[in-house]
Amino acid sequence: MSNKMNKLISTRGRYALRVLIDLAEHQNGGFIPMKEVAGRQEISLKYLEKIMPVLIKEKLVEGMSGKGGGYRLNRAPEEYIVGHILRLTEGTLAPVSCLECKDSPCARAAECKTLPMWQKYEEMTNRFFDGITVADLIMNGNIFSE
Repeated sequence: MSNKMNKLISTRGRYALRVLIDLAEHQNGGFIPMKEVAGRQEISLKYLEKIMPVLIKEKLVEGMSGKGGGYRLNRAPEEYIVGHILRLTEGTLAPVSCLECKDSPCARAAECKTLPMWQKYEEMTNRFFDGITVADLIMNGNIFSE
Protein backbone atom coordinates (compact mmCIF):
# COMPACT_ATOMS: atom_id res chain seq x y z
CA MET A 1 0.00 0.00 0.00
CA SER A 2 1.37 3.41 -0.96
CA ASN A 3 2.16 5.93 1.74
CA LYS A 4 1.23 8.87 -0.50
CA MET A 5 -2.33 8.84 0.85
CA ASN A 6 -1.18 9.79 4.34
CA LYS A 7 -0.88 13.58 4.42
CA LEU A 8 1.26 14.30 7.42
CA ILE A 9 2.14 17.68 8.82
CA SER A 10 5.89 17.94 8.24
CA THR A 11 8.56 18.99 10.73
CA ARG A 12 8.58 22.34 8.94
CA GLY A 13 5.00 23.09 10.03
CA ARG A 14 5.38 21.59 13.49
CA TYR A 15 8.66 23.41 14.16
CA ALA A 16 7.26 26.74 12.93
CA LEU A 17 4.51 26.40 15.54
CA ARG A 18 7.03 25.48 18.24
CA VAL A 19 9.18 28.51 17.38
CA LEU A 20 6.20 30.86 17.57
CA ILE A 21 5.08 29.35 20.88
CA ASP A 22 8.61 29.67 22.28
CA LEU A 23 8.93 33.29 21.15
CA ALA A 24 5.53 34.05 22.70
CA GLU A 25 6.42 32.38 25.99
CA HIS A 26 9.76 34.16 26.29
CA GLN A 27 8.86 37.56 24.85
CA ASN A 28 10.04 40.51 26.87
CA GLY A 29 9.92 43.20 24.21
CA GLY A 30 13.41 42.37 23.02
CA PHE A 31 14.78 40.04 20.42
CA ILE A 32 15.41 36.41 21.30
CA PRO A 33 18.45 34.68 19.76
CA MET A 34 17.39 31.72 17.63
CA LYS A 35 20.20 29.72 19.25
CA GLU A 36 18.25 29.94 22.54
CA VAL A 37 15.01 28.85 20.88
CA ALA A 38 16.78 25.97 19.12
CA GLY A 39 18.28 24.85 22.43
CA ARG A 40 15.01 24.98 24.35
CA GLN A 41 13.11 23.24 21.57
CA GLU A 42 15.89 20.73 20.79
CA ILE A 43 15.72 21.60 17.10
CA SER A 44 18.70 22.07 14.80
CA LEU A 45 19.62 25.75 14.49
CA LYS A 46 20.39 25.19 10.78
CA TYR A 47 16.89 23.81 10.22
CA LEU A 48 15.28 26.72 12.06
CA GLU A 49 17.28 29.14 9.93
CA LYS A 50 15.47 27.66 6.90
CA ILE A 51 12.04 28.17 8.49
CA MET A 52 12.54 31.73 9.77
CA PRO A 53 12.64 33.48 6.35
CA VAL A 54 9.13 32.18 5.63
CA LEU A 55 7.86 33.59 8.94
CA ILE A 56 9.66 36.89 8.35
CA LYS A 57 8.38 37.25 4.77
CA GLU A 58 4.82 36.76 6.05
CA LYS A 59 5.55 39.36 8.79
CA LEU A 60 4.78 36.86 11.57
CA VAL A 61 8.13 37.65 13.19
CA GLU A 62 10.77 40.29 12.81
CA GLY A 63 14.47 39.69 13.00
CA MET A 64 17.46 41.80 13.90
CA SER A 65 21.10 40.96 13.25
CA GLY A 66 24.11 41.64 15.40
CA LYS A 67 24.56 42.13 19.11
CA GLY A 68 21.23 41.96 20.89
CA GLY A 69 19.70 40.49 17.76
CA GLY A 70 17.35 37.62 17.26
CA TYR A 71 13.64 37.33 16.60
CA ARG A 72 10.39 38.48 18.14
CA LEU A 73 6.70 38.22 17.39
CA ASN A 74 5.05 41.06 15.49
CA ARG A 75 1.69 40.63 17.20
CA ALA A 76 -0.06 39.10 20.17
CA PRO A 77 -0.15 35.26 20.36
CA GLU A 78 -3.96 35.42 19.99
CA GLU A 79 -3.49 36.78 16.48
CA TYR A 80 -1.47 33.82 15.18
CA ILE A 81 -3.86 31.32 13.58
CA VAL A 82 -2.53 27.75 13.46
CA GLY A 83 -4.25 27.03 10.12
CA HIS A 84 -2.55 30.02 8.49
CA ILE A 85 0.86 28.97 9.80
CA LEU A 86 0.41 25.37 8.66
CA ARG A 87 -0.78 26.37 5.18
CA LEU A 88 2.14 28.79 4.97
CA THR A 89 4.72 26.12 5.84
CA GLU A 90 2.98 23.07 4.33
CA GLY A 91 1.51 24.66 1.23
CA THR A 92 -1.80 22.88 1.71
CA LEU A 93 -3.61 20.70 4.20
CA ALA A 94 -5.40 18.81 1.43
CA PRO A 95 -5.66 15.10 2.30
CA VAL A 96 -5.39 13.96 -1.34
CA SER A 97 -3.38 15.27 -4.25
CA CYS A 98 -6.40 15.93 -6.46
CA LEU A 99 -7.42 18.77 -4.12
CA GLU A 100 -3.96 20.36 -4.22
CA CYS A 101 -4.18 21.46 -7.85
CA LYS A 102 -7.21 23.73 -8.03
CA ASP A 103 -6.02 25.19 -11.36
CA SER A 104 -5.97 21.83 -13.13
CA PRO A 105 -8.65 19.60 -11.64
CA CYS A 106 -8.55 15.84 -12.02
CA ALA A 107 -10.07 14.60 -15.26
CA ARG A 108 -12.37 12.35 -13.21
CA ALA A 109 -13.60 15.13 -10.90
CA ALA A 110 -17.06 15.35 -12.50
CA GLU A 111 -17.86 11.68 -11.88
CA CYS A 112 -15.68 11.04 -8.81
CA LYS A 113 -17.80 9.57 -6.02
CA THR A 114 -15.17 10.25 -3.33
CA LEU A 115 -14.34 13.86 -4.21
CA PRO A 116 -17.11 15.41 -2.07
CA MET A 117 -15.90 13.39 0.92
CA TRP A 118 -12.31 14.62 0.49
CA GLN A 119 -13.49 18.20 0.02
CA LYS A 120 -15.52 18.00 3.24
CA TYR A 121 -12.55 16.47 5.07
CA GLU A 122 -10.27 19.29 3.87
CA GLU A 123 -12.88 21.88 4.88
CA MET A 124 -13.19 20.35 8.38
CA THR A 125 -9.40 20.22 8.76
CA ASN A 126 -8.97 23.86 7.77
CA ARG A 127 -11.84 24.96 10.00
CA PHE A 128 -10.37 23.02 12.94
CA PHE A 129 -6.88 24.54 12.60
CA ASP A 130 -8.29 28.00 11.85
CA GLY A 131 -10.05 27.87 15.22
CA ILE A 132 -6.79 27.52 17.16
CA THR A 133 -4.28 30.26 17.97
CA VAL A 134 -0.75 30.18 19.31
CA ALA A 135 -2.21 31.57 22.56
CA ASP A 136 -4.46 28.50 22.77
CA LEU A 137 -1.46 26.21 22.36
CA ILE A 138 0.43 28.06 25.08
CA MET A 139 -2.40 27.12 27.41
CA ASN A 140 -1.29 23.47 26.90
CA GLY A 141 -4.22 22.67 24.68
CA ASN A 142 -6.75 23.16 27.47
CA ILE A 143 -9.23 24.17 24.78
CA PHE A 144 -9.41 20.51 23.75
CA SER A 145 -10.42 19.00 27.08
CA GLU A 146 -14.11 18.97 27.72
